[in-house]
This record gives sequence, structure tokens and C-alpha cells, in this order.
Amino acid sequence: MFRALRVRNYRRYASANLVSQTGTWMQRIGQDWLVLQLTDDSGVALGVITALQFAPTVLLSPYGGVLADRYPKRRLLQLSQAFMGLLALVLAILVVTDAVALWHVFVLASGLGAAAAIDAPVRQAFVSEMVGPELLTNAVSLNSTIFNGARLVGPSVAGLLIGMFSGNTAPAFFINAASFGFTIAALGSMRVGELFPSQPVARAKGQLRAGVAYAWSHRDLVLAMALAFVVGTFGFNYQITIALMARAEFGLGAEAFGLLATVFAVGSLSGALLSARRVHRPRQRFLIGSALVFGVLTVITGLMPNHASFGVLLVPTGAAALVFSVANNSFVQLGVDPQMRGRVMALYFMCFMGGTPLGAPLIGVIAEHLGPRWGLLLGGAIVVVAAVVAGALLARGRSMRLETQRERPWLRLRVAAVGSPRERAAEEVMAGEAPGVQSGQPGR
Repeated sequence: MFRALRVRNYRRYASANLVSQTGTWMQRIGQDWLVLQLTDDSGVALGVITALQFAPTVLLSPYGGVLADRYPKRRLLQLSQAFMGLLALVLAILVVTDAVALWHVFVLASGLGAAAAIDAPVRQAFVSEMVGPELLTNAVSLNSTIFNGARLVGPSVAGLLIGMFSGNTAPAFFINAASFGFTIAALGSMRVGELFPSQPVARAKGQLRAGVAYAWSHRDLVLAMALAFVVGTFGFNYQITIALMARAEFGLGAEAFGLLATVFAVGSLSGALLSARRVHRPRQRFLIGSALVFGVLTVITGLMPNHASFGVLLVPTGAAALVFSVANNSFVQLGVDPQMRGRVMALYFMCFMGGTPLGAPLIGVIAEHLGPRWGLLLGGAIVVVAAVVAGALLARGRSMRLETQRERPWLRLRVAAVGSPRERAAEEVMAGEAPGVQSGQPGR
């Protein structure tokens, strides 16, 4: 389960990343609580701040992918981490001096989003350079484990700090600003000779278009990115829905809000640990099934009558969310050429997080006018419908391929949906591509 930690560079990065991610989750809880304080519990404002933080993903992530393929990823990460730490420090100073206004939070959230839009595809592509292709799946799962381990600790610590300081969110922001220093130091102490760097792509016109064309030509990547967009837009809004359910639906304070976020993280951590045992690339039907389970559990969670039952259902829902997220991430990373990985991961991240500027305000408006529960119910229902449609399309595509092969066995078919080597070999036999088949047959 933890085999990637045998690699010294990755072990240092993972340790520092745990500290940094804990600080990031403290900032998210503090930021959401600060917005609720400044706006008298406005769900719309909470949705807007979330949208502003993720809106730059749509514009900047593709360029972050180009930079990841063109320049040393380790240096790029050090710069982006330093910039995000500076923004967290500015917010902390504004709060502690009682000079903060809502527009300050909006501007700083946008700045964090811009830095994260560059940082995320670089960081995703850098994982393979630390551990190599053999340990990539395990490292991706461990990254999610670290992310959710931090989610387990960060919200609770943030909630306790906010309660201890009578609602003051500045301590959470100060801690997050300091936490970025751990990642910067870990990146600087790595042994460069033990990395697995991909060949840098020379600067040229049309590199962004080439990445889009590459992804579009692989139908398995298109399916994964489409699912990522729907789930990320309408399903992964728990930082909004948990906050509104805690404060508006159940009348709870900051400590209980942090506890509910931690409970969700317990489930997420469990899902990430389960995913860490996976060795091979997931199959498409597994992606669809995990999205379906997550959507159903989200709907059920929204129906819970009190905060205790709501908290209990957050555990399996968090687990399902991370099983889907890790599987989808691994599916994309293991399905691309190394020199395209930065650009394709940028497109994937743009799909996964780029819908948040649309989904977060929409969920916020629905929750404010119809009630917090409806944000969960409608979001989960949309994910369920998307998973069912994707499953139907996948089944129809396979049925058409098999029918075509029976009618015209000489036709060469490349089947992107097949996940295992055994299935690919079977498809190639039917299509006339297996060893022993004459390559000069008419029609090929």
C-alpha cells in the first residue's frame, strides 16, 4: 500500500505535502467561515467565493500544462508554492488588523485560484518524475491519501482555533502561510539524479492545440474527462453544502462544522487507502460505476433528518468520492505519452475543477432559496444521470463493435474502451491483428 514511499524524493515530498495540505484545509475552512461572518450566512456569497477560487482553472490550467511540458517542474512548483504562501499571509494580516472586507477575500481567492491553476497540472505531472511509471498508480493514490489525511486534521484544527479565538480566522491563515515553506524546502532538497524527467518539449506554436487534439483523439480520455466535469461541477461541492447544512439547516457552530468536514475526510481517507492497493490502470466501467455510487450516496446524504445521521452518511459518501477521483486520475495519467502528460493533465484538471465556477454558485443559489438539502439532492441526481448515460453509451459502443466484427471480420478496429491486455488481445484476434494473421489481406 505504501511502496512508493521507498523512493527518497517522493518520501520527502509526501511528508512536506501532508503539512502543506493540512494548512490548505485550515485556510479553506477559515475562508468559508469568514465569508459567512461577513455576509450573514449567505449561500450565494459562499458559492461566489468558491467560483472565484476555481474560475482561473478554466483559463490558466492549459498554460500550466504547457509550462509543465516545457520547463523543469520542480522549479515551477517552488515558485507557485511561494506565491500561494504570500497570498495566505496577506489575508491573515488583513483579518488580524480588522481591515478585511468581502472584496479582499474575493480578490485573494482569485489569486490563489490563479496560482493553483498553474501549480496543479505541474504537480500532477511531477509525480511520475519522482517515482517512475511502475509506481505511478500507487503514488497517485498516496497523494490522495495525504490530501484526505490533511482534510481529516485541517478542518478540525481550524474549527477549534476559530472557536478558541472567538471567531477570529486569522490563526488558520497564518498557519497555512507557514506550511508552504515545508514543500519549498522538500523540493529544494531532492536528489536531481534520482528523478525520472521527461524530455522537455521545445517552445513552438500550437502546443496547446496539439494537447487538445491528442486528448480528443482518445475516446477513453474523453469519457474520463466528461465524467470528471460532471462530478466536479455538481457533485464535489461539499465545502459549500456541509457549511450550509451545519449552520443553516442544523444551527451548528464552527467546531461542529469542522467536525462534519473531518467526518467526510474520514470516508475520503478510507477510499484513498483502498485505492492505493490498485496496481493496474482502472477500467472504464469501474469509473462509471464509482461515479454512480457516489451520486446515489450524495442524494441519500441530503435526505438525512439530523446532523448525527448526516455525519454518518458522510463517511461512505467521502469514500465513494475518492475512489472515483483516484481511479479517474490514474486512468488519465497512465493512458498518455510522457511528453503529453502535462498538457493532458491540465485539460483533465480543467474539466474536474473548471466546472466549479458554474456549479458552486448554482448550488449556493439552490441551497439558499430551496434549502441546503436541495443542493445535495439535485447535485447527486445530476451525477447519477450522467453515469447512467455514460454506461449506456459505453455498452452501445461495444455492442456496435461486436456486431461490426461479426459482419466484417477483416475490419481493423482499435478498441479504446478495453482495459485489460487479455481483452485487447481478444479484440485484436477478432479484428485480424493477432500474431499469425496475414497482414496483407484485402481491406486492411
